[in-house]
Amino acid sequence: MLYPTARDWRAASRRKVLVFGMSGLGKTHLASLLRGAGDWFHYSIDYRIGTRYLGELIADNAKAEAMKVPFLRDLLLSDSIYIGSNITFHNLRPVATWLGKPGDPARGGLPMAEYARRQEAFRQAEIAALHDTAHFAERAQRLYGYDHFICDTGGSICEWADPSDPEDPLLTALSRECLLIWIKGDAAHTEELIRRFDRAPKPMAYQPAFLARVWEDYLAQEGLTEDEVDPDSFIRWTYAQALAHRQPRYVEMAKWGITITPDEISALGTESDFTDLIAAKLPG
Repeated sequence: MLYPTARDWRAASRRKVLVFGMSGLGKTHLASLLRGAGDWFHYSIDYRIGTRYLGELIADNAKAEAMKVPFLRDLLLSDSIYIGSNITFHNLRPVATWLGKPGDPARGGLPMAEYARRQEAFRQAEIAALHDTAHFAERAQRLYGYDHFICDTGGSICEWADPSDPEDPLLTALSRECLLIWIKGDAAHTEELIRRFDRAPKPMAYQPAFLARVWEDYLAQEGLTEDEVDPDSFIRWTYAQALAHRQPRYVEMAKWGITITPDEISALGTESDFTDLIAAKLPG
């Protein structure tokens, strides 16, 4: 572990952490709190994915839709207008819109083959963005003078690593660079995440084998063909299963670092509170 004891953590001239867990449990809130303290650099994996690795694909997807409108098509072909995405830390909708949902095209769905292709592109992008962590930690200090660093990861990080393997290359690289922190929700948090997702379902990234299994199960259970699937119904049905699928993977990942809770995050008011919280989780 990067900081083996509380004393090491408190004495460190540079504190570098990576937070992981399901979306909605407080990762970005914590990152915003620390960034607001003035000497923490916030590296958002989702932002990096959308701006560096999928930016062209996201823009091309928007252009493809615009090309269906004669008025916009003429302007694009004459280079009279420009289409790009406006991704921010708090607005990652362009990434989610591009990733899409599988099912009936009339209801905004994608053919499963195209959906799986985008899932694979996202997988590669997220792994690349995670491997960029060390570069951004060094760059944050060298270029901007930030002493401390927080990496805010996507909920799907656990899909691309094998946390039970002590030599997993991704987790080995990340744990060498940062203290890994799992934000662990309880049953009540899980129920709230499901309720929130049910009200506003959004695209997610899945492990390929998991996606193939739940897709076949859903088609068989509902007696539907691919183009009859309601995209929102499918991802609502899949979400709770995805939570259950990820939980044991998060538990294993937590062994690479420490664990905190959403309630502990919500109680934080200052950077010093965060320093004290992490110190309390480490051996004396």
